[in-house]
Amino acid sequence: MPTGVALRDVREQLFDAADRILLGSGPEALTSRAVTDTAGCAKGVLHRHFTDFDAFLADYVLDRVHRLSADDLLNAGSGTVTGNVAAFLTALFGSVAVAIVALVTFRDGLRARLRDTWPAGVPVLTQGAVALADYLEDERARGRVAAGADTTVLGAILIGTGHLLHADRTGSPPTPAELRRAVEAIIPA
Repeated sequence: MPTGVALRDVREQLFDAADRILLGSGPEALTSRAVTDTAGCAKGVLHRHFTDFDAFLADYVLDRVHRLSADDLLNAGSGTVTGNVAAFLTALFGSVAVAIVALVTFRDGLRARLRDTWPAGVPVLTQGAVALADYLEDERARGRVAAGADTTVLGAILIGTGHLLHADRTGSPPTPAELRRAVEAIIPA
């Protein structure tokens, strides 16, 4: 790799490279060398910006979690509750999220590092469960979800179900009809 060439948005280049590796080859292929090679930069670039590879991975995971925009997909009062939740689960698990879950599970050092900044659970999944719980609470206030529904539990159940349906990176994702059927079975009318 050439030296002395200025790189723009180095963190984003490295994070995008990690996305491509995770989606293409899975967490076992994600190494510092693979990231820098995919990003087209020298290996030392990663270590100039992060103390070690687990620090890079922790920042990467948190960056991707904070990019989840539930507000765009979960507009209370519009569309149908089932349709909105199914669209959110499709967008969440159609992204790099499933691979991030596998990555966090795969790397002990990453989980330990994330515990410093993330209180519990796997960041992508817990963030999604909270977003769904908040959305369902708004819908419950509008009378579109049963008054007695425990929205926190429903959010967690929906995330767990969505993850199980999307977990096989090599297989086909669930069809929209399969996902809607699962959501309808979970959310009380």
